[in-house]
Amino acid sequence: MNITLKRTIVFAILAILGVGFSSTGCRKKKDTIAIIYVRDAANQLVSGAQVVLYGQSTTTQPSNVVLYDTTTTNTSGEAKFNFNDVYQLGQAGVAVLNIEASASGLSGEGIIKVEQETTSEETVFIQ
Repeated sequence: MNITLKRTIVFAILAILGVGFSSTGCRKKKDTIAIIYVRDAANQLVSGAQVVLYGQSTTTQPSNVVLYDTTTTNTSGEAKFNFNDVYQLGQAGVAVLNIEASASGLSGEGIIKVEQETTSEETVFIQ
């Protein structure tokens, strides 16, 4: 083999390896967050409200709920949930979850669609 042919083969192999490594590069996934705002009948934000997010089976033979999380609203009346452990890169969507909020004997319900790699927000009114 002549030297020019060897250089061409080596260059071709390096080019193929370079394209292979660059196309399989790691992409860091962004945060998948759900924020629930809790308001009272006077439209005031409620701090200290308990907020529960949970999935519900949609099959004819109900199965156990996989997603269930609870937290308390902060002084700004928001409850923040992080779904980074639930969402995997390449997954289409994350979840549609029921919301239950309660404080001082008042309660309210809602639904939130949690989207991948974004902050999904919903407001629940307690009465």
